[in-house]
Amino acid sequence: MNHLQDEALIAHFYREPASETETGAGNRFAVESHLADCAACSAAYAALRNDLATMKAADLPARDAAYGERVWRQIAPSLPAYEPVKKRWLRMELWRGLGLATACTVMLAGAFFAGRLWEQKHAPVVAVQPLAPQPAVKQHVVVVVLSDHLDSSERLLVELKHADPNNEETLPPLRDEARALLAANRICQKDSELKNDPQLAAALNRLDQLLDEMANRPEGLNAATLVQFQQEMNAEGLLFEVRVLRSRVEHQEAAKAAQSLRGKPQGGTI
Repeated sequence: MNHLQDEALIAHFYREPASETETGAGNRFAVESHLADCAACSAAYAALRNDLATMKAADLPARDAAYGERVWRQIAPSLPAYEPVKKRWLRMELWRGLGLATACTVMLAGAFFAGRLWEQKHAPVVAVQPLAPQPAVKQHVVVVVLSDHLDSSERLLVELKHADPNNEETLPPLRDEARALLAANRICQKDSELKNDPQLAAALNRLDQLLDEMANRPEGLNAATLVQFQQEMNAEGLLFEVRVLRSRVEHQEAAKAAQSLRGKPQGGTI
């Protein structure tokens, strides 16, 4: 039979959990059962119990208020010197706050510019009514345009009058020039209606018919149509009318320029 060891007997005496012994008893009931069956272990336990019963725990000495300070003076020399750790968290918090502020600023700026771009993209189109031009300025511009138009028309009529029907190289330039003058002639026609100038309106109407046939004739310009245009121009005296109108417009323009100069102060201080 395996006997109980001293560790198991001491643990049983103090009612502590016993470790597993050679008998395989792992608890207090197993130890008591073994002591009841084994005379040797029972005698050893009785002797151990007597010895332990005679032992008394020493009383703890009384400790006054200065006990902790005395203990600290004894162990302080053997301890390493304490160096306080610098509080870097303040610096970290500062940089973190600056980073968050910068990020918020960038986000706000991005949202602002995105909103402006969205507004520009989705802004409603508003029709702005142009300001009515001043009468004096409008009259000056029309006179200049009319003078240039009559001068160009006179050159075209002269070229048409002396054009050779057998020379096909001269026909395309005449047609292109007629197309360019047709748009300007119709602008001048509208202005002549507003000015109530019958002579100018009649001449511009005949010039419009000639330019329209030269520019938009389906078969284009050829020898036969060129001769036809020359005959119509000579019959109606269109070239003569254009020359007379150009001279009149230039005279009106010179007179208005002289009147404008007379209205300005001549030298001196005001």
